Amino acid sequence: MLRNILLVSIGGMIGSVARYLAAHFIRHESYPYATFFVNILGSFIIGLVMGVASRQEGFANWRLFLATGICGGFTTFSAFAWENLQLLNQQRYMGFAVYAGSTFFLGLIAVTAGYWLTK
Repeated sequence: MLRNILLVSIGGMIGSVARYLAAHFIRHESYPYATFFVNILGSFIIGLVMGVASRQEGFANWRLFLATGICGGFTTFSAFAWENLQLLNQQRYMGFAVYAGSTFFLGLIAVTAGYWLTK
Protein backbone atom coordinates (compact mmCIF):
# COMPACT_ATOMS: atom_id res chain seq x y z
CA MET A 1 0.00 0.00 0.00
CA LEU A 2 2.77 2.45 0.91
CA ARG A 3 4.56 1.70 -2.38
CA ASN A 4 1.37 2.48 -4.30
CA ILE A 5 0.94 5.77 -2.46
CA LEU A 6 4.54 6.70 -3.24
CA LEU A 7 4.14 5.80 -6.92
CA VAL A 8 1.00 7.91 -7.22
CA SER A 9 2.39 10.85 -5.23
CA ILE A 10 5.71 11.02 -7.10
CA GLY A 11 3.88 10.72 -10.41
CA GLY A 12 1.36 13.34 -9.30
CA MET A 13 4.15 15.73 -8.41
CA ILE A 14 5.71 15.28 -11.85
CA GLY A 15 2.35 15.75 -13.57
CA SER A 16 1.51 18.85 -11.53
CA VAL A 17 4.86 20.46 -12.31
CA ALA A 18 4.41 19.62 -16.00
CA ARG A 19 0.98 21.26 -15.93
CA TYR A 20 2.39 24.36 -14.27
CA LEU A 21 5.15 24.57 -16.89
CA ALA A 22 2.66 24.14 -19.72
CA ALA A 23 0.52 26.96 -18.31
CA HIS A 24 3.62 29.11 -17.88
CA PHE A 25 5.02 28.61 -21.37
CA ILE A 26 1.81 28.31 -23.39
CA ARG A 27 0.13 31.64 -22.78
CA HIS A 28 -2.52 33.30 -24.84
CA GLU A 29 -5.08 35.82 -23.74
CA SER A 30 -7.84 34.91 -26.18
CA TYR A 31 -8.08 31.13 -25.66
CA PRO A 32 -7.04 28.64 -22.94
CA TYR A 33 -4.50 26.87 -25.17
CA ALA A 34 -2.48 25.47 -22.25
CA THR A 35 -5.49 23.72 -20.70
CA PHE A 36 -6.60 22.49 -24.12
CA PHE A 37 -3.11 21.13 -24.83
CA VAL A 38 -2.80 19.51 -21.40
CA ASN A 39 -6.22 17.85 -21.65
CA ILE A 40 -5.61 16.42 -25.12
CA LEU A 41 -2.04 15.30 -24.38
CA GLY A 42 -3.06 13.78 -21.04
CA SER A 43 -5.89 11.89 -22.73
CA PHE A 44 -3.50 10.55 -25.36
CA ILE A 45 -0.96 9.47 -22.73
CA ILE A 46 -3.54 7.72 -20.55
CA GLY A 47 -4.80 5.92 -23.65
CA LEU A 48 -1.27 4.69 -24.39
CA VAL A 49 -0.68 3.62 -20.79
CA MET A 50 -3.99 1.80 -20.45
CA GLY A 51 -3.51 0.14 -23.83
CA VAL A 52 -0.14 -1.24 -22.74
CA ALA A 53 -1.54 -2.17 -19.31
CA SER A 54 -4.33 -4.18 -20.93
CA ARG A 55 -1.80 -6.33 -22.81
CA GLN A 56 1.01 -6.67 -20.30
CA GLU A 57 0.99 -8.54 -17.03
CA GLY A 58 2.89 -6.87 -14.21
CA PHE A 59 2.28 -3.34 -15.49
CA ALA A 60 0.22 -2.35 -12.44
CA ASN A 61 2.97 -0.27 -10.81
CA TRP A 62 3.68 1.57 -14.04
CA ARG A 63 -0.05 2.16 -14.52
CA LEU A 64 -0.29 3.66 -11.04
CA PHE A 65 2.76 5.86 -11.63
CA LEU A 66 1.95 6.97 -15.19
CA ALA A 67 -1.87 7.01 -15.39
CA THR A 68 -2.99 7.71 -11.83
CA GLY A 69 0.07 9.72 -10.82
CA ILE A 70 1.45 11.67 -13.77
CA CYS A 71 -1.75 11.93 -15.80
CA GLY A 72 -3.78 12.57 -12.64
CA GLY A 73 -1.48 15.42 -11.64
CA PHE A 74 -1.25 16.70 -15.21
CA THR A 75 -4.98 16.63 -15.90
CA THR A 76 -8.03 14.93 -14.45
CA PHE A 77 -9.59 15.29 -17.87
CA SER A 78 -7.56 12.28 -18.99
CA ALA A 79 -9.29 10.08 -16.41
CA PHE A 80 -12.65 11.54 -17.46
CA ALA A 81 -11.90 10.76 -21.11
CA TRP A 82 -10.78 7.20 -20.24
CA GLU A 83 -13.90 6.52 -18.18
CA ASN A 84 -16.08 7.76 -21.03
CA LEU A 85 -14.29 5.45 -23.47
CA GLN A 86 -14.89 2.56 -21.06
CA LEU A 87 -18.62 3.33 -21.00
CA LEU A 88 -18.72 3.50 -24.80
CA ASN A 89 -16.76 0.24 -25.15
CA GLN A 90 -19.25 -1.41 -22.78
CA GLN A 91 -22.08 -0.02 -24.98
CA ARG A 92 -23.47 1.81 -21.97
CA TYR A 93 -24.58 4.77 -24.08
CA MET A 94 -27.04 6.21 -21.59
CA GLY A 95 -24.43 6.06 -18.82
CA PHE A 96 -21.97 7.78 -21.16
CA ALA A 97 -24.43 10.53 -22.03
CA VAL A 98 -25.40 11.11 -18.40
CA TYR A 99 -21.81 11.03 -17.13
CA ALA A 100 -20.33 13.23 -19.86
CA GLY A 101 -23.20 15.70 -19.93
CA SER A 102 -23.74 15.98 -16.20
CA THR A 103 -20.01 16.29 -15.49
CA PHE A 104 -19.71 19.13 -17.97
CA PHE A 105 -22.84 21.03 -16.96
CA LEU A 106 -22.68 20.40 -13.21
CA GLY A 107 -18.97 21.22 -13.24
CA LEU A 108 -19.72 24.50 -14.98
CA ILE A 109 -22.50 25.25 -12.49
CA ALA A 110 -20.26 24.32 -9.54
CA VAL A 111 -17.36 26.49 -10.68
CA THR A 112 -19.78 29.37 -11.29
CA ALA A 113 -21.35 28.94 -7.83
CA GLY A 114 -17.96 28.74 -6.14
CA TYR A 115 -16.77 31.82 -7.99
CA TRP A 116 -19.87 33.86 -7.19
CA LEU A 117 -19.90 32.78 -3.53
CA THR A 118 -16.38 34.11 -3.07
CA LYS A 119 -16.66 37.21 -5.22
